[in-house]
Amino acid sequence: MKKLALSLTCGRDGSVDNHMEMGKKLLAAGQLADALSHFHAAVDGDPKNYMAYYGRATVYLAMGKSKSALPDLSKVIELKPDFTSARLQRGNLLLKQGRLDEAESDFKSVLKSNPSDKEEREAQSQLTKSDEIQRLVAEARSSFKSKDYVRAAAQLDTIIETCIWDVTSREMRAECFVQLGEMGKAISDLKAASKLKNDNTPAFYKLSTIYYNLGDHEMSLNEVRECLKLDPDHKQCYSHYKQVKKLNKQIQSAEELIQEQRYEDAVSKYEAVMKTEPNVHHFTLLAKERICHALQASRAISVCSEVLQSNPENVNVLKDRAEAYIQEEQYEEAIKDYETAAKHSENDRQIKEGLERAQRLLKQSQKKDYYKILGVKRTAQKKEIIKAYRKLAQQWHPDNFQDPEEKKKAEKKFIDIAQAKEVLTDPEMRTKFDQGEDPMDPESQQGHHHHHFHGGFHGFNGFNPFGSGPFNFKFNFN
Repeated sequence: MKKLALSLTCGRDGSVDNHMEMGKKLLAAGQLADALSHFHAAVDGDPKNYMAYYGRATVYLAMGKSKSALPDLSKVIELKPDFTSARLQRGNLLLKQGRLDEAESDFKSVLKSNPSDKEEREAQSQLTKSDEIQRLVAEARSSFKSKDYVRAAAQLDTIIETCIWDVTSREMRAECFVQLGEMGKAISDLKAASKLKNDNTPAFYKLSTIYYNLGDHEMSLNEVRECLKLDPDHKQCYSHYKQVKKLNKQIQSAEELIQEQRYEDAVSKYEAVMKTEPNVHHFTLLAKERICHALQASRAISVCSEVLQSNPENVNVLKDRAEAYIQEEQYEEAIKDYETAAKHSENDRQIKEGLERAQRLLKQSQKKDYYKILGVKRTAQKKEIIKAYRKLAQQWHPDNFQDPEEKKKAEKKFIDIAQAKEVLTDPEMRTKFDQGEDPMDPESQQGHHHHHFHGGFHGFNGFNPFGSGPFNFKFNFN
C-alpha cells in the first residue's frame, strides 16, 4: 500500500522535480519498474533535462537493459558534453559491445575533461584494456583467416571475457567451434548472438543447420522458424525449412506407425527418411535404429549390426538386436548383447529381464524345444502350429510302424508332438514356454499346477485322424 501511495501522490503533482525526486527514491528502494515510470514522466515533461535521461539510463542498467541505457547516455552527453560519469558509463557499454573505437573515444574524452581521480584511473585502465583487445582482435582475425581455429578460439575467449556483448566475436568463435567439431559450444555462442543483435537471421539459419547436421530435426525446425518470423522471404531459411519440415513429418509419421504396431509401414516410412536426407549420417543411423526395432528378426539383426558398427554403445539397438537374436533362437548372441547393454545402462529393468529370459531360453534349448519338435518358428500363428501338428502326428502315429524298436521310437516322438501342440496352442502355457519355462516339466513348474496331456485326439470337429486300426492310445503322464 505504501508503494501505491507514493505513485499516486506523485501522479497528482506532475512536476518534473517531483518525478525526479520520486524516481531517485524508488531506485534507491529497488522498485525499478516504478522508478522507470517516474523517469519516463520526467523526460516527457522536460526533454532537455539531462539528469532525467541519466536517471532513466541508471534504472535501465540496474534492470540489465544495456541496449536501452545506451541511447539515454548518448542524449545526456549531447545535452552536457562534460558530464564525465555518463561518458565513462557509455564507454564501458561500448567496450562490452566490442565497439572499441567509439569506446576509446569516450575514455580519451574523460581524460581530457578534468575528471575526478577515481574517474581518471578507471578511464585510463579501460583505455589500456581496449588497446589490448584491439591487438587481440587483429590476431584472432589473422588466426581465423589462416584456419588456425584452436588459436583463434583461444584469442576470442580473452576478447569475449571483456566484450561480452560483442556479436561479431561470438559469431567468429562459433565458426571456430564448428570447424573444431565442438557443436555444443557453437550453439551456445550463436544463441547469444541471435539475442544480442536484432533481426539476426544468419544466426538462426546457422543454428538450424547445426541442429540438422546433429540429427535434431525438431530443434532445427524451431530455429529456422525463428528466421522466417524475422524475414518470411529469406531464401536460405525457406529452402531449409521445406526440407526440415518434410523430414520431421516423415519421422513423426513413422513413430506413430510404430506405436500402432504397423511395423512394415513404419519401416517403409523410415526408408523414405533415408531417401529424403541421404547425406546426414545421424538421420541414417536414426532410421536404421528404428527400422531395427520394427523389423522381423532376420532382417533386424543385419540392420541393427550396421548401426552398432557406428555406435557400439547404443543401448536401444543392443536390446533390439538381442530380441531379434532370441527370435532367431541365437540365445548366446542375445546374452552377449544384453550383457554389453547392461555395462552402459546398469539400472535398466528391461535389460535385466531380457538377459534372464535369454539365459533361461538357452538352458531350455539344451532340453526340449516344442517349436523345433513341430518345425515351426517362434512367431508361428496357431493355424500354422495345428497344421504342422496334424502332419507330424499322422507321420509318427505308432500304427504306422510294425518293428518293435521303431514303434517304441514312434510312440516317444508321437507324445512329444502332442505335448508340443498342447503347449503352443494354449496361450498361457505358450507364454510360459516363451519366457523359458517348460509347462510340461515338473522341475520348472514348482509351485504351479501341472498340466496333463490326455490322448484320444478328438479335438478336430469329432475327426480322429489316428483312429484307424486296432491301435488305441491313451497317454497320461505328469
